[in-house]
Amino acid sequence: MIKGFKMKLYEGMAEEYERRHNELWPEMIDMIHEHGGKNYSIFLDKETNILFGYIEIEDTELWAKGADTAINRKWWDFMADIMETNPDNSPVAIDLDLLFHLK
Repeated sequence: MIKGFKMKLYEGMAEEYERRHNELWPEMIDMIHEHGGKNYSIFLDKETNILFGYIEIEDTELWAKGADTAINRKWWDFMADIMETNPDNSPVAIDLDLLFHLK
């Protein structure tokens, strides 16, 4: 299953966002894989500071359970100062509808 979503960075935070992801914690990588995520990419629209995320997941329920892990919540707290977040520090993420996919 393919999942696409968008999030928003604060102005001037693209380099910091990229740096933090280039140093992604091994525990976070493990959590993503353990919850069925693979082929995860995030793109930036420099004109709007909108991030576009693409991930392949095995199962939506398994993937959703990853949000409640301690490492994921720690990551959200770590990223909250550079992007739009909800009151629990989860990123404001808007799911996108898949309209076309070619294998």
